[in-house]
Amino acid sequence: MKRSFEELVAEADAVSVAGWDFSWLDGRATEERPSWGYQRLLGARLARASAALDIQTGGGEVLAGAASVFPATTVATESWPPNVAKATALLHPRGVVVVADPDEPPLPFADGAFDLVSSRHPASVRWSEIARVLCAGGVYFAQHVGPATSWELVEYFLGPQPTARHSRHPDLETAQARAAGLEVVDVRTERLRMEFHDIGAVVYFLRKVIWTVPDFSVERYRDRLRALDRQIRSEGVFVAHSTRTLIEARKA
Repeated sequence: MKRSFEELVAEADAVSVAGWDFSWLDGRATEERPSWGYQRLLGARLARASAALDIQTGGGEVLAGAASVFPATTVATESWPPNVAKATALLHPRGVVVVADPDEPPLPFADGAFDLVSSRHPASVRWSEIARVLCAGGVYFAQHVGPATSWELVEYFLGPQPTARHSRHPDLETAQARAAGLEVVDVRTERLRMEFHDIGAVVYFLRKVIWTVPDFSVERYRDRLRALDRQIRSEGVFVAHSTRTLIEARKA
């Protein structure tokens, strides 16, 4: 028997959303992955680095899975306290120092401290700070959330957002990187399919990826959630799309 709207929503609203592990959505939602394999490529760069910094590491899951051995100096930053605790438990035994940082400039590190700075899906990118903490020849390697990501969800709950849909365009980001003194050596973008198979998956996703609908709560959007639940039950799936940008930039 299919579970009711209330049951699905209550379950998704109660589960922890700490960390950056989406396994709770297994069997309930899917998202295509970019063809380049960010974690594998990051691992190759970590193997060549002597001092590495991972910005906005979340629960540390991506960094932890990227390498079996980390550079002698490896640091990760994170702002959300539940994620700081999770990343600390995961990364400290591996020799990685986790620093609680508010994601506001400046980064709490000296000029030229790292030869590799990485980030997967940073909420904001402080190009001047990235350039400052990189040593000469150092590399920024990241996978960014691109423009109009999850836009079908965004506009379902918030209505048309014609200006915001163009933010974080790779052309804009490469221009910002160059303005900060970095040479962009690689940039790739892919558009990927997302599927949500029940309303609980939507609630969980919006609670976890908080910038999608910044004021989201079940109570605030209960009527829209109920209408979306009816749509998913009728059509079998709600389809959205994500955009991912791979970017690599080197300090001269």
